[in-house]
Amino acid sequence: MIAFFADNHFKARPGYELHQRLKDRYGIAFHEDESGPLPEALADTRCELLMLNWISDTSGNAHPGAETEAAVKAWVEAGKPLLLLHGASAAFHAWDWWRAMVGLRWVRGGDPDGFAPSTHPVRPYSVRVSKTRHPLSKQLRDFDLPKDEIYINLEQTCPVSVLMETTTDEGTYPQAYICATPWGGTVGGFIPGHAPHAFENTVLVGNVAAMIDYLVSAEAGKGQ
Repeated sequence: MIAFFADNHFKARPGYELHQRLKDRYGIAFHEDESGPLPEALADTRCELLMLNWISDTSGNAHPGAETEAAVKAWVEAGKPLLLLHGASAAFHAWDWWRAMVGLRWVRGGDPDGFAPSTHPVRPYSVRVSKTRHPLSKQLRDFDLPKDEIYINLEQTCPVSVLMETTTDEGTYPQAYICATPWGGTVGGFIPGHAPHAFENTVLVGNVAAMIDYLVSAEAGKGQ
């Protein structure tokens, strides 16, 4: 079972749009605009993956408190996997330990660590599989998106394997990656996809599915 928590992300609802296209393929407990059920979801022994398309303090959702922090930290300290979609590297941006372990972090304004904010130009763009020997790259495919947000200028918080990238007027930037947590678990990040039309792209959805399959596989436990 996958615990999938999303916000409506300024009415674009990218988590909802993705869930609509994955719900027949996986057992997903989906929650939108509510983090209250998160501790119970992670305590469910059937849960194999925590998937987030969530940035706390956006869309009218408060930043979760101590009970949720304890549950999420217990999850990652147990070596369990995470899949961070779009801006979810900032899901729990108030927690110091979270900011340090997410791999490539979407930096918000007023960052407590003092980094300049990340940016998101809006234009059509192409996402390409990176030159990498990471085994997951063989399951991913290039795709193009019409006009949409492009998340760039993220902070690298720890070593990552970049799986996909885009080249824009500003430079070349990662769009999918894998990294290990300090506790031996695996974090996957898949950044493209904001507007609802992005999820009409079956290749994009297939790439997310490939990352899900990898993260719940035995190989993910190696922290690659």
